[in-house]
Amino acid sequence: MAQSFPRTISLLPVAAALALSACVTTQAPPPAAAVVPVKPASGRAPPGLVGLDAKHLFDTYGAARLDIRERTVRKLQFGNGRCVLDAYLYAPAAGREPVVTHVDARTPEGIDVDATACAMQLRK
Repeated sequence: MAQSFPRTISLLPVAAALALSACVTTQAPPPAAAVVPVKPASGRAPPGLVGLDAKHLFDTYGAARLDIRERTVRKLQFGNGRCVLDAYLYAPAAGREPVVTHVDARTPEGIDVDATACAMQLRK
């Protein structure tokens, strides 16, 4: 004897799948720019970068890829597909605007590079 199957199909799984697919986004590749060779890390921060506030970083490097705020530090990350620059901002005193006190630079694969060369590549 053959089994009979219900003739109605629940639309809930279909609706959920469609709703989730609407959340998927794609990221456009960064615009092509002149390739500047990235030097190995030197351990020094780029001249003029230490002491800058977030507004000046945005004016120089454009929108940050990451903007992470914690209680005592703000990390801004800038990148272009060839290098990644992390700027760490701390307030010099209570109630003062946070400024860059430390930077890290690396390739997208995680290899340390010279922060000055990376910063030059990222200038808008």
